[in-house]
Amino acid sequence: MDGTEKMIELRSLKLTDGYDVYEMLQGIGPGENGFVNSAYGIRRGQFRSYLRQHWNISQGINLMPQYVQQTIYWLYVDGRPVGYGKLRHRLNEALLERGGHIGYVIRLDERGKGYGTLLLRELVREAAGLGLTEVLLTVDEDNLRSRRVIEGNEGVLSDTKDGICKYWITIKT
Repeated sequence: MDGTEKMIELRSLKLTDGYDVYEMLQGIGPGENGFVNSAYGIRRGQFRSYLRQHWNISQGINLMPQYVQQTIYWLYVDGRPVGYGKLRHRLNEALLERGGHIGYVIRLDERGKGYGTLLLRELVREAAGLGLTEVLLTVDEDNLRSRRVIEGNEGVLSDTKDGICKYWITIKT
């Protein structure tokens, strides 16, 4: 970050989230490096339905069989959303291989400022609040920037298979 005092806030998805979040989601693109942005490409008029669907998932309402309960968070810096994080409350077999407990992405124009490290640290704190004692993150082997972010948050590489690295972060209480 640039050394000036910034107002940082992690907010969970709310049904009342504004179109500033919508604009961020469109700017992030469809996703990359295994992170899926299902809001990319939706019309502005569909945004409220998107919020409702993902709020339901966070509450465990009408989960499809392959889904697990997941809370979405936005990282705000000085009142502007700059990051998107997903925290899965538990893992299924698919998430053990790809996805893990946590996924995150920072909007393109805010990368390289330390926000990924900050967002991951805050998501790990939220995981502790769910009673998790460790979290899994998976990352493409060639995504060195994300690997450094995970390692900077005390992630320990446990396995690399088919180009996917698995990192575990033990949550300190």
